[in-house]
Amino acid sequence: MGNQSALATKNVLFAQGSTRRAIKDRLTQVSVTIGGTMVFVALLLIFFYLLYVIKPIFDGANLVPVISLDEADNTPALMVGTDEQNQLLYRVSKQGRADFYSTKTGLLVSEQQVALPQGALVVSSATSVASKQLFALGLSNGQLILVRVNFNVSYPNNKKIITPKLSYPAGEQPLTLDPQGGAIAHLAFDFSEDKMSFVYQDVKGGWHLIREEGEENMLTEEIEWRSTQAMLPDAPVNVQQELMLPDQKQLLLRANNKLFVYDIDDVNDVSLMQVLELGRTKVKVSGVSLLAGASSILVSYDDGLIQQYFQVNGAKGRQYQEIRDFHIDGQLSVIASEFYRKGFATLDKTGRLSLLYTTSQRELFSKRYHSKSLDLSQSTALGFSPRANALVVESNHQLHLFSVKNDHPEVSWSAMWDKVWYEGYPEPKYLWQSTSGSDDFEAKLSLTPLAFGTLKAALYAMLFATPLALAGAIYTAYFMSPKVRGIVKPTIEIMEALPTVILGFLAGLWLAPLIEDHLPGILTLLILLPLSILATAFAWYKLPVKWKQRLPETYQELLLLPVICFITWFSFAISPALEVIFFGGDTRLYITDVLGLTFDQRNALVVGIAMGFAVIPTIFSIAEDAVFSVPRHLSNGSLALGATTWQTLTRVVLLTASPGIFSAVMMGLGRAVGETMIVLMATGNTAIMEWSVFQGMRTLAANIAVEMPESAIGSSHYRVLFLAAFVLFIFTFVFNTLAEVVRQRLRDRYSSL
Repeated sequence: MGNQSALATKNVLFAQGSTRRAIKDRLTQVSVTIGGTMVFVALLLIFFYLLYVIKPIFDGANLVPVISLDEADNTPALMVGTDEQNQLLYRVSKQGRADFYSTKTGLLVSEQQVALPQGALVVSSATSVASKQLFALGLSNGQLILVRVNFNVSYPNNKKIITPKLSYPAGEQPLTLDPQGGAIAHLAFDFSEDKMSFVYQDVKGGWHLIREEGEENMLTEEIEWRSTQAMLPDAPVNVQQELMLPDQKQLLLRANNKLFVYDIDDVNDVSLMQVLELGRTKVKVSGVSLLAGASSILVSYDDGLIQQYFQVNGAKGRQYQEIRDFHIDGQLSVIASEFYRKGFATLDKTGRLSLLYTTSQRELFSKRYHSKSLDLSQSTALGFSPRANALVVESNHQLHLFSVKNDHPEVSWSAMWDKVWYEGYPEPKYLWQSTSGSDDFEAKLSLTPLAFGTLKAALYAMLFATPLALAGAIYTAYFMSPKVRGIVKPTIEIMEALPTVILGFLAGLWLAPLIEDHLPGILTLLILLPLSILATAFAWYKLPVKWKQRLPETYQELLLLPVICFITWFSFAISPALEVIFFGGDTRLYITDVLGLTFDQRNALVVGIAMGFAVIPTIFSIAEDAVFSVPRHLSNGSLALGATTWQTLTRVVLLTASPGIFSAVMMGLGRAVGETMIVLMATGNTAIMEWSVFQGMRTLAANIAVEMPESAIGSSHYRVLFLAAFVLFIFTFVFNTLAEVVRQRLRDRYSSL
């Protein structure tokens, strides 16, 4: 009975133990499943969050009508616009009357008239670029009045009040341009704090240039103006339009489908720079306007074609050249440019309102307004608000205000991945330059040089790391004695714990100058080091057996250490002599002047070596485990059948371990693609597309690390940086997917071994 009781107790305990193990196994299975699922969900969340941030940059613009109001003045309009807060809407007529309306109530809040001298009439009028909100009136008595639209902001009783006002930057007294009292016709002008220029045509048809240059009097601290005059040579007849660039260096006169470009920088040496033939078969030029920054000219035609021109360096110097064109359905009525960005709006005679952007070559918005409630078919004036978030249209003696949502016009697929011809550049290029000190800066957001730099950095790192890591892994796993392997493998693996910021710091401040000062020694080392290792191995092979037995077999690998150290020292020691003999005493000067290559101290060679040291432990560890894990009976069977050790390695061991070796290489590649700190500190971070080992690069990861802290949240720059992160995410995803596919195929193929 006692034995039966003990047996029953034992069975109960065994059953309870089995139940507990089953519960633990089930809990472990559930935990692993949940953990794996959460990792997958986290990756999906990252993926969709990146898409969520990126999506708005590919959205078009949106215009919403806000208010329409009747005009108080029926004379032709010279300019329309709003204040910066879009609270007041203004209209300036060609006779100098400025009407200001409230955008909330639609009521006329202020009516101001430019004071004219007694008996004088307005003969001509002109505007400067939109951002200055300047206009000038040419009078019948030979005088000119310069006027600016201002909005003064005050806070009485903590309430914001915007007061419109016409100011006179050149003084309230009219400027006398023609002492003879002739009428000022065909006026063009511009103004700055210390210089103003005026061009006009007199009653006899002659074209005059007047330059007023101001200099501060040191005693009175007043601006004293000095005037110079000149006549325009070779002036065309029948001029339909005249424009002066804001820098007051060029004058544009349009006559009979030709554009005459004058150099007026020096009043005493005015010359005709270029004559642009704008005419097209059976189509006439309808107008010429300036894009923001005045580096580009927009030429519009009757059939809806708009061409962009800007100056390009050539055999004859800087000449205007057609760059790109846009097509609008319908005959154009008016066109207006934004204050600071490279966008513009057009209206055709059917009432179709369009928003376009030059750099991205996008049509952001297009809609026809031709109804009883809102008819833009008879538009006569068009103007943006300072922040480009509102648009004012004059049509049928009414002013219409539109709210504009157009946050990311400069971004398009072509602008990010194709060559773009930017203002001031001789040809289309891939460029990344996201910020500048200029308000009218043309953002250059091409991701192509960043993706190129990422692949270039990874390529040079893998060229350095892969042979060393794989050769070391194979030797350590297959040939090295267990005692030495127990020291070497952990030592290399612990290198992976070294912070990459330390490697980047050493590469930028120590390795880069070292390589620059000893380039011949580096080249000599690349040649002598493998040759010396092979020579040492051959000498060891030829040594008598009694000599080999004096050194324990366990430490045979250590023979290479003094050889490697000596060859390294020798290569650097003879570097100065080689530099004098072969490179004229200055290797860097030889590379730049004789070979014609650009040499940057922090270049791809430095990155390849530094990042190679970061990648080597990853490749070595995985590859070594794969080779070492090959079953011993396979290699022993091969050796027993008469195969040599080398034949066994190449035809049995490596084939069996090939899935793991390939995975090791792809893991190293993924690590190299995503590396940040080393490429950030060891390169010049220049976004160039050159394969030269002596030039640097800028990678996607480094660019994100550098520019994300300074980007405005929600801006195009901010969202494009997220797009760069998305591209990096796709890169690693593609590499890992390919690695897994190839690994599985290799595993299926050689699993039978």
